[in-house]
Parts: sequence; C-alpha cells; structure tokens
Amino acid sequence: MFPDLTCDDVFRIETKRLWLRWPRATDAGAIAEFVGNADVAQMTAEIPHPYPQGEAVRFILKARAENAAGEALHLVVTQKAAGRAVVGLVSARADANKDVEIGYAMAPQVWGKGFATEAVRAMVDLIFNVTPVTRLVAKSRVVNAASRRVLEKSGFTHADTGLDFLPARGGLHPCDRLQLDRQAWHRSAAMRRMPPMVLQRRDGVAHTEDVPEPPVEVPQY
Repeated sequence: MFPDLTCDDVFRIETKRLWLRWPRATDAGAIAEFVGNADVAQMTAEIPHPYPQGEAVRFILKARAENAAGEALHLVVTQKAAGRAVVGLVSARADANKDVEIGYAMAPQVWGKGFATEAVRAMVDLIFNVTPVTRLVAKSRVVNAASRRVLEKSGFTHADTGLDFLPARGGLHPCDRLQLDRQAWHRSAAMRRMPPMVLQRRDGVAHTEDVPEPPVEVPQY
C-alpha cells in the first residue's frame, strides 16, 4: 500500500511547526506519558487505560514493523520549538475496503494550538501525493467535538453516524464517520505541495525532481 519512500526510517515530514517521523525506542517514555492520560485514551479505539507497563515499547516495535512492510504509516509528531519533544502520534492504515483510515492522538499540553490539524493535513497530503488511494476515512466519538473539528479543518466531511466497535473501550460506541476523497482534495483550497523533506533518499539529499508536480497550484502552509 505505502511506497518505498515511507518504508525507511529516515523518512520524515516537515511542516511549519512540526517534524513527523518514525517512532524510536527512545520515544517510549514520552509516548507512555501522554497516551496514559485518561482524557487522551478514552477518545481512541485502541489505546488501553490504564496504560500497561511496557506497552509503548510494544507499540513502537509493531509500528516500525508495519511501516517497514508498507502496511501502514505510524509517525510521531515532534514540536520544533521544544527541542523536538514528542507531542503526538498520527497513523494511516488501509482498511478492508482499500480505503486508508487516519487516526491521531495528541498530548494535552498542545491541545488547542492547531498542532493536530497541522499533523493530520500533512498526512493527508502525503497519502494523496505518493499513493493511489482514492479515499481517506476517519472516525471520532460523538462526544469528541474537538477531534471532529480537526478532521473537518483537514478537508474531511461527515459521512454518517453509527455504532463502531472500539476494542480498548470494550464495546460499541456512537461515532461520527468522516471521509475525504481524492477529487474533493484536488478541489479543496487546502491542497498543498509536499514539503521537500519527504522526498529525501537514503543519502539525506532532497530530490524534488523525482516526484511529479501536483496537478493544481495552491498556496503552501
């Protein structure tokens, strides 16, 4: 599903305020700290609470394996202005319908600062630029209006509302289901060029000529 470009751990995305990169073993403590927060975990499908000892290490190993196999793309979100501190996670994974589902979680100390929208937009742009995927999907619990706003600001629109199984929450919960297709992304003023750092090779040099220009000229971040 995901191309060789994203299957190497040198891969990263730069936005105005953030770096998005593969998770590392040294990130385990920071990840455990914010996903262990009840307010974070309760709004997700897969983060258990209380967060088990060693779970962050297991997550990192699994995420790196899935990234390397091209089955998914799990990136940590780091803040440039805070010494590259890990402040979130954003993931993309193909579902049974061959759509790609976007998920994310952010540390409480950065809520309300627009970092979630910045990270999700970067992931959306990446997927539509480097994969043939025609539709992205996402869901948020109906009690999580802030998450729905992040997705809407990233171009997603409401598809429907229904009961979804959230494994870590122990059953079915009402969720808003949202979607963004390639045509809507092309039409949207939110469409952005890929940041040059996603085009780097193993030698660490960016090669922008290797990736075709997007079909529409639009403002960057």
